[in-house]
Amino acid sequence: MLLRQSAQLHDLSEHAAIDATFYDRSPASRHYCQRISYRVQKLKVTKLVDKASQAVLDVHCSTNREGSDADLAEQIARRNAGDLRSLAADKGYDKQSLREGLRDLGIRPLIKHRIFAPYDHAHNARINDNSYNQRSMTETVNSAVKRSLGFAERARSWFREFREIALMCVVYNIKRFVKQ
Repeated sequence: MLLRQSAQLHDLSEHAAIDATFYDRSPASRHYCQRISYRVQKLKVTKLVDKASQAVLDVHCSTNREGSDADLAEQIARRNAGDLRSLAADKGYDKQSLREGLRDLGIRPLIKHRIFAPYDHAHNARINDNSYNQRSMTETVNSAVKRSLGFAERARSWFREFREIALMCVVYNIKRFVKQ
């Protein structure tokens, strides 16, 4: 809720982009790691970013690398369906069920197809390059958050790790608002 309130400080467009990045877990002592079976070294964080204001709208954290990024994207888009008209993502989110799910929610998918057949070139030609290229704003936001607020998690429990990531995004949104 705090993340959503900090995003509302900005003039939001109805166009967003999504991308994932990894955060390191800060190293713990070997004894501690063995005692609690602490094996996961990275935390996968998927952020939904407004393309115009570069505000973080939503965040999802995961420790397992199983499954597709497209499944997470559909879940995040469903949570924000009323606020979005288009969603841009890179080719890692190329999945037909994601495109259909977004269209059912009234969101226009701006996701390039991987080239497996000649008709994939035609699909990619129909996507407006200016709108699609704005997806790189998520990479800019990920880089800015990591540079200014750190690239490692310090918390040990799952809930606290998620809360730490969400608070990083809240601080980032507020810093962007203050600079305007």
